[in-house]
Amino acid sequence: MKLKDLKQELIYYGKLAGEKNFTPGYSGNFSARYGDKILITSSGSANGYLSEDELVLIDFEGNLAEGDKKPSSEKMLHVEFYKQRPDVNYIIHVHSPYLSTFACCHIALDEPIMAENVFYFGQIPLAEYGLPSSIDLVEKTSKYFKDFDAVLMANHGFIVGDKTIKDAFLKLELAESYAQVVFNTKVMGNPVLFTKEQVEEINSLKR
Repeated sequence: MKLKDLKQELIYYGKLAGEKNFTPGYSGNFSARYGDKILITSSGSANGYLSEDELVLIDFEGNLAEGDKKPSSEKMLHVEFYKQRPDVNYIIHVHSPYLSTFACCHIALDEPIMAENVFYFGQIPLAEYGLPSSIDLVEKTSKYFKDFDAVLMANHGFIVGDKTIKDAFLKLELAESYAQVVFNTKVMGNPVLFTKEQVEEINSLKR
């Protein structure tokens, strides 16, 4: 894919994330694999209102390779995700309300209450708190990347990666809805969980 087209993909899905209130204000960042480089949103940009000049290229050491703006301060989190997962071509990091609520309460989304979430996520683990933009955050979060497409970050937000931008976005959408449903079930009472056998039946659909 041409770089210009890749930029338009991120702009489109960034706007869509903004419209759905998944990425309020200046929060979060988007990126895409581009050969031996990474296209990533620049520091201080708003995902819902991106322009082409707010997307820059970095190498796999986090150095600016093309563009005249500073890359996102979370660039090394994206770099590590791509390094560990050759199958991941797009990453979305957001502070959407319901997912961030669970992150701030230090509660993983690991209860099997909906078939779609069992099927697509298994569970969404919670990484320990690390200062935003720090190597500590990268180390604490990246330990989950090999086994999970999506991770909650304590007192921070949510990150998801996938092969296509559409798949990454749909998983964000599904995860935010999952968090909202779990929240609502806690308000109404305790949710009724799938049994171990039911979880195994759902997972067998992948084969």
